[in-house]
Parts: sequence; structure tokens; C-alpha cells
Amino acid sequence: MDIAVYPILLEWVEIAFRIAHVATAIAWIGSSFYFIALDLGLRRGVPLPDKVDGEEWQVHGGGFYHVQKYNVAPPNLPEHLTWFKWESYATWLTGFAMLVLVYYLGADLYLIDPTVLDIPVWVGILISLASIALTWVVYDMLCKSPLGNNSTRLMVILFIIIVLLSWAYTQVFSGRAAMLHLGAATATIMSANVFMVIIPNQKIVTKDLRDGRTPDAKYGVIAKQRSTHNNYLTLPVLFLMLSNHYPLVFASDFNWLIAGLVFLIGVCIRHFFNTRDARKGNPAWTWSAALFLFAIIIVLSILPALGGSEGDAKAATLKNSPQRLMDAPEFNNVHTIVQNRCVVCHAENPAWEGLYAAPKGVALETPEETAIHAKRIYLQSALTDAMPPANKSGMREEERLAIKEWFENYR
Repeated sequence: MDIAVYPILLEWVEIAFRIAHVATAIAWIGSSFYFIALDLGLRRGVPLPDKVDGEEWQVHGGGFYHVQKYNVAPPNLPEHLTWFKWESYATWLTGFAMLVLVYYLGADLYLIDPTVLDIPVWVGILISLASIALTWVVYDMLCKSPLGNNSTRLMVILFIIIVLLSWAYTQVFSGRAAMLHLGAATATIMSANVFMVIIPNQKIVTKDLRDGRTPDAKYGVIAKQRSTHNNYLTLPVLFLMLSNHYPLVFASDFNWLIAGLVFLIGVCIRHFFNTRDARKGNPAWTWSAALFLFAIIIVLSILPALGGSEGDAKAATLKNSPQRLMDAPEFNNVHTIVQNRCVVCHAENPAWEGLYAAPKGVALETPEETAIHAKRIYLQSALTDAMPPANKSGMREEERLAIKEWFENYR
């Protein structure tokens, strides 16, 4: 059996980094959410030891934990301190490795879309790297400027920048890459906050305490602001990192606006939990706002396809039947389109260089396979233009329309 060793090894390398990325992200997000909830929920209306700002009793795993927070330090600062930093660093490093493996090494499929901007691969990679770095620089400068003294004003300005960045990415990269890069740029802000600000500030404070000096309170204020930003950015980053699996997100004409609304949803959800953890009530309106914004996102994702045709009404009354789809008069034409535009990759032995098996195990060589995977074909190439990637096989608009009408009329 002739097996292409290189793509198989590359696939396993990608699998290893993806698992590591998910695992470290879980660790980072978990510790971040825990400490935000702990800090907000500290009880201060009880007798406390000297210099203790608040305390909390917790139960977990069959044991009881008594947590006390010192704003400055206990009288005798212990030598051993647990620093929560490697979760952040490892998440960013494995994420960057995934960016290289998927979007740089596979730039012709996933990064560059000639119909958006026809640029050489090396230019696309350079733009990718420069934009991620520049996003951090601009964010950091804003936080250090006088604008950073007003947290609400700063958050509004940062949101506007995020929306503009989202739109800019869609003018350069494929829809899939645009959403991923917005997530990568935001995640870089979060990890750089830990690496460049939060941990260094904490080390300055720790050194001052051990040397018998009183630390400047500004270091704690700055670190707390950056930590709060990370808290509100976490959920949108998760959404953006997963968006490449859903063409209704990245292949929509309004993908940049969808991304912006996702950031608002993240703020709503985190505001609810932060308020509750601080024992300041249960602002249920945040969930109503989040659901309303999510409804807008759904509409935006399918807006170009909304036409209210007779086929749409008919489709709603029919069950998804492969045989019904195969019996349709248009099926032979649709199957021919799939053969010409999709089978170069979606085959048991793909003709596309670097592929050794059909992506996600979806082969479309036989009429039965075309009918069985009709919904995927419809979502990926008719309702959106996610497939073929960067339209490498040259699928025409009339072919997408043919697939759309066939599926909607006979599904």
C-alpha cells in the first residue's frame, strides 16, 4: 500500500498540538474564572486578621479550604508561591503552533482567498504576524495612556477597535482565516497581559515586600485592570477559535459584524456571573440581551439566502431523504457539479496534493454519497461559500444556486 508518510506525520503533529491547545486553554480559563469569582466573592463584613482584605470558605473534593486575601502581604511572606502563568503561556504557544500548521503551511487553502485579496502566501503570512503584534502594541499603548484611567471609556474604544479589526481581516483573508485571526489577536492581548504586565507587576510587589519596602499600589491597580479585560474577552475568543468549524459564521457576508456582536454577548454573560459572584444581585436582563444579540447573529448569517421562495416553503414540509434527493430531476446536474468541484479533495484517494484521505471522512464520489451528504454540501457551498476553500476549483454562482434550489425543493 502506497502511504504518503509526510502528510500523515503532519496530521499527527497537528492533532498533538490541538489537544495540547485545548487542554492548556481549559486550565487557563478555569483558573482565570476561579480567581475572578473568588476575588469578587470574598467576605469582608466579618472579623479579619490584620492586613487581610477578605476571606472565603470553600468545599471541594471532600475537603474544606479557608482562603484569605492579603492586598499587601502577610507579616511573613513564604518563600514558596504558586504562580498561575504557564497555563496562559502554553495556551498561546500551542495556539501559535496551530496557526503555523493549519494557516501558514496550508495558506493556499485556508489563509489566502484570491476572490478577497489576491496576494502571495508570504505576504499573507507577514500581514498575519504583523497584525497580531500591532494589535497588542495599540492595546497596550491605550491602556497606558490617559484613556486608560477611565475603564468604561477604554472598553468602548477597545470594542470599536475590535470591530474595525474584524472588518479589516475580512478584506484581506478568507472568511475562516479572518475570524481565526481576530481570535488570535485577542488571545495575544490576553496572554501578553499576563506575560508583560500582570506577572512582572506581581514580581515587583513580591520583591519589594521581601526587601522590606512598601510596594506602590499602582502595580496592583494596573494588573487588576488587565485581568478584568482578560475576563471579559475569554468567551468571545472561544467562539472565534471554534468558528472555523461553522460556515454560517465565517462564510457569511456579515462575518465581521457577527464577530463584533459576539464580543457584546461575552460582556453580557460575564457581567451576569461577575455581578452574582460579587453578591450584588442576579441581573437577568443580561441573558435577554445576549439572546437578542444571538438572534441578530442568526439572521445576519443567513440574510443573503432569505428570499421567501416557494421552494423554501415546500422544503419545510419534506423530510431529509437521500432517495428523494436522488430522484429529483436536477440531481444529475448537481452530482456533476459536485464531481467537478468537490471530488478533487473529497475522494477516497484525493487528487489534491498533500491530502491522503477525504477531509473529515466525507467522500462525494458516488450519487449515494452526494445525496447522503446533501445538507453539508448545501451549507458549505450553497448557503455559504465556505467550500471549496478559497474557491480553488472555481465553482460558479449558477452552480451554487443549482445546489441551493435542489436541496431546498427536495430535502
